[in-house]
Amino acid sequence: MLDYVVKLTKTSGAVCEVDLVALRAQPLNDRDILDINQVMVYFAYVNRVADGLGVRVDD
Repeated sequence: MLDYVVKLTKTSGAVCEVDLVALRAQPLNDRDILDINQVMVYFAYVNRVADGLGVRVDD
């Protein structure tokens, strides 16, 4: 699952059916895969918005 998330994050255009087959063999169902995608893209979106606005987190 983490390999899939890294691939989706870094090279989303390279994700293909083989990646989904590997996830289903875990076994994850299509709903699980959808949830993985939604969580990953939400965090990517929020981080990019924060970065774009110069938001910094205090230590």
